[in-house]
Amino acid sequence: MGYALDLLNKDYEIQKPLSNDLYNPILLGVAGFASIAFSNFIMRRPLMSGIQRHVAVGTAGVFFGCWVNKKRDEHYAERDAVLRHYVELHPEDFPDPDKKKFGEILMRWNPIR
Repeated sequence: MGYALDLLNKDYEIQKPLSNDLYNPILLGVAGFASIAFSNFIMRRPLMSGIQRHVAVGTAGVFFGCWVNKKRDEHYAERDAVLRHYVELHPEDFPDPDKKKFGEILMRWNPIR
């Protein structure tokens, strides 16, 4: 159909970095744990008192981070589908690029010495 549609069609699988899937759950889990420790510090209690709250809020943060990852993936999938559909409906807006040599792209340069 065209050059732009070939770019949007994924017949291949790109392996995502491990940090993409782990960043949000780890960050939000640690943030939940730290927020309870900080609230204990503000109330002048031992930092690790009420450990069940640390565990509960940290676990909730991990699950919330997983949910954020899922919603992010859904958002990007929907965006790609909308772009793909637009390119299919308007192929005249996306002509094949002209093949140029590298020298044709750069402007002439004269060194001043």
